Amino acid sequence: MIVTIAEAKLRFGDSKTRFEGISGKVRTDTLRALERGGIVPREKYAEIPPRVMYELTPLGKTLLVPLAALTEWAEIYTCEVMLERQKYDELQEGL
Repeated sequence: MIVTIAEAKLRFGDSKTRFEGISGKVRTDTLRALERGGIVPREKYAEIPPRVMYELTPLGKTLLVPLAALTEWAEIYTCEVMLERQKYDELQEGL
């Protein structure tokens, strides 16, 4: 979610299509937690229908470098992690 918001301001209504498979409650709870932590501000516009936008704060932008490193690690090691899970599961089945 943080990387997506970094790409451009995110309208709450658009978050439904950007984060398929995530319920509205989870999206709302996550955005509220990010707002509470100072990672994103919630910008409300007095329009009909109401519009709410999110973007990263300067504090939120400091997450981009560590998240990029984590993404790179995941891309490199996902196959290895999956193999380790398979080995683990096979060992558990044999018990």
